[in-house]
Amino acid sequence: MSMNTNPPVTPAPDPVAAKNAPPPRPIKLGPIGIVAVILIVIGLAVGLVPRMVSRRALARETVENSTQYVSVISPSPGKSELGVPLPAEVQAYVEAPIFARASGYLKSWDVDIGQHVTAGQLLAEIDTPELDQQLAQAKAEVSQADANLALAKSTSERWVELLKTASVSEQETAEKQADYQLKKANLEAANANLHRLQDLKSFSRVTAPFAGTITARDTDVGQLITAGNGHALFRLAQTDPLRVYVHVPQTLSREVEVGQKARLIINELPGRTFEAKVVRTAGAMDPSSRTLLAELQVENPKNEILAGSYAQVRFDDTLGNPSLTLPANTLLFRSEGMQVGVVDANNKVEVRTIKIGRDFGSDVEVLSGVEAGDRVIVNPPDGLASGTTVRIAEPTDVAEK
Repeated sequence: MSMNTNPPVTPAPDPVAAKNAPPPRPIKLGPIGIVAVILIVIGLAVGLVPRMVSRRALARETVENSTQYVSVISPSPGKSELGVPLPAEVQAYVEAPIFARASGYLKSWDVDIGQHVTAGQLLAEIDTPELDQQLAQAKAEVSQADANLALAKSTSERWVELLKTASVSEQETAEKQADYQLKKANLEAANANLHRLQDLKSFSRVTAPFAGTITARDTDVGQLITAGNGHALFRLAQTDPLRVYVHVPQTLSREVEVGQKARLIINELPGRTFEAKVVRTAGAMDPSSRTLLAELQVENPKNEILAGSYAQVRFDDTLGNPSLTLPANTLLFRSEGMQVGVVDANNKVEVRTIKIGRDFGSDVEVLSGVEAGDRVIVNPPDGLASGTTVRIAEPTDVAEK
């Protein structure tokens, strides 16, 4: 008996029957199945959610740890040292010794030290007997020259008329005309000498050349006065306004400008200050002291400030563009020079080369490289490079660090 080894043939599905076949029935879960599904979902949530949260926290912490925290500070306006009082010397605005121009004996003096005088006021009078004699002689010489001139003029005119009738020679006529011109010149010389002596006589009245205060009188009645011997009779000073001279140190010289206000302090007048103004500077440093001579002007209508006094000047800090300063712990000492790290708006670091000026100890003056609104890193690391992303630390974070 032979066996059939061929596999059974599966009939092909009928498309029409499959189309007309009823849809499969949905699986219906009973109460137990629903509870089982809920428990499975809860288990998955309990197991997966903490892991996802942990992964996100780990990623955030990794990013935070990889970003460097820095504290920043902005450059502040430089502290001017102009507020420090500087020694000053008060001098009269105009001061001059009064000399005699006429020789003689002092007849009288009308003013004494401390007295205020006006311009043109009589200070003293000198008795000049010798000058009076010279003046009288000069007047006589003028009269004599005038008479000689009149005679020479009439003679010259007469000889000119005689020449027309050939009564005199042309040579004689020319001599008479020349003599007339000579007498005319002699009269002019005599008048010039007379005017000179009259001017000298006017100097016998010593008057004030300007309004001021008599600060010295070195003469008395009956004293022999010799013109040109270098002996001053009075000393006159104009004390309103006053000149104040200050030697400004080189470190502050560029902060003093013409027109700048200042305050004058007198030790003998405690609690009071007087307004002053810079009117000019020397424009060059004194090589012996490395100071700049500045001249100030102060009003003194009540003569409260005495010329020649020692005073102190405190300048007002009125600079339009003060220099900036940074703490010394913001600096990076590198081969490229002095540098700082600046954080931009995108929290990116920009390493800048700066130029420093004066060193104030804990702070330094910055001449260029940063601006007032820049955020400069405090205590920057040695490896700080441009383009590094950083985060600005809050004050509490800085304290914790």
